[in-house]
Amino acid sequence: MNAQTQKLSIEGPAGTLEALWDSPAGLQASQPLGTAVIAHPHPLFGGTMDNKVVQTLARAFVQAGWSALRFNFRGVGHSNGTYDEGRGELEDMLAVVQARAANGPLALAGFSFGAFVAGSAAARLHAQRRVEHLVLVGAAASRFDLDQVPVSIRPRTLLVHGEVDETVPLAAVMDWARPQNLPVTVLPGCSHFFHGQLPLLRQVIVGGIAAHLATLAT
Repeated sequence: MNAQTQKLSIEGPAGTLEALWDSPAGLQASQPLGTAVIAHPHPLFGGTMDNKVVQTLARAFVQAGWSALRFNFRGVGHSNGTYDEGRGELEDMLAVVQARAANGPLALAGFSFGAFVAGSAAARLHAQRRVEHLVLVGAAASRFDLDQVPVSIRPRTLLVHGEVDETVPLAAVMDWARPQNLPVTVLPGCSHFFHGQLPLLRQVIVGGIAAHLATLAT
């Protein structure tokens, strides 16, 4: 955690969820561009909100001027409940959005299993409110039935994958993205956890967010 990080407890459908809120510094501390809600990897394989890729996502959004809210799914850390194969975890994420990001610009992001949940959340929410950014890193396309990204969100979606991902083959992500005409940003030589390449990952995410904003301004 950094000096701008706050610990939170959020009421979820299975009980209390623990969360961390990261805020930008300086002038944007009082007026962030919006709130990014970030989902972590698989709960049964050590995934938590403290995962290095999840932290990198949070830092990227904060660097881009957003507040970042990451949380532990049910049954992880001090969050109540038990693993629910993605169904309950989706409800957890929606509850976090409703509790802390109900108003103002919203971004959704996730890593691995968290990308699966974040994509499902985007599909659920898009008819109700605008999702400004959807960032999916190491999307678990070979392990879960990922929802298609709603057409309205595709221009603001950043899909990042490691070239030599040993957990989710790049080919599986390409097969999922191709019918949707979703570009995939491939980081050369990177594994699933982006070992040694987290600064590059953060740079790519910050650049992607900025590119989406530039597109909106034109």
